[in-house]
Amino acid sequence: MVRRPGTLIDETSDRVEVDGRPVNLPTSKVYILLNKPAGYIVTMKDPQGRKTVTDLLPSLPFRLFPVGRLDRESEGALLFTNDGELAHRLLHPRYGFKKIYEVKIKGYITDQQIDRLKRGTFIDGRKATPDKVGLIYRNRQYSYLRLEIHEGRKHEVRKMFYALDLEVKKLRRVAMAGLSIKGLRPGFWRHLKKEEIVKLKRQAGLVD
Repeated sequence: MVRRPGTLIDETSDRVEVDGRPVNLPTSKVYILLNKPAGYIVTMKDPQGRKTVTDLLPSLPFRLFPVGRLDRESEGALLFTNDGELAHRLLHPRYGFKKIYEVKIKGYITDQQIDRLKRGTFIDGRKATPDKVGLIYRNRQYSYLRLEIHEGRKHEVRKMFYALDLEVKKLRRVAMAGLSIKGLRPGFWRHLKKEEIVKLKRQAGLVD
């Protein structure tokens, strides 16, 4: 029993009760940006024993959840948080959070194919149109493009190119919701800066 005010506790191991009733301590909000390398599954646990993004994240006394997804062979920006309201809004197309991808495809992409990509392609019966498409480089062997989208349908970017009979060799998300992986090596993570968190919440309508 503790009677002295100001006594410090360890939230990870101490149980706090008042008059025999447990007190639920507020969990700190955590926001982590990971530069996911290829070969990792975006799930917190895999029954098949494959490598998951959990292997790359810090050990914390509470669960974090990925905001959105990247398939196993895709790379790049992936946000993790325990802030459920912000995560929900980041995923909702209504709020228009942008995702920017760099895509390497096999072969020479023609101007006509780029135009078709800009006009939109049908994926699973629905039209998918990038917000922006930019050509970075192309030659006979490979072409590199930069795409900006605000939706998050499963395998959406890959399917856009498949619809044009183009083979994706590498897919990397270089930014999401204004968060860039510039300077962050593959497999490494960082906490978001305070100003980044405030900006995200303001865009999501959670702060004035």
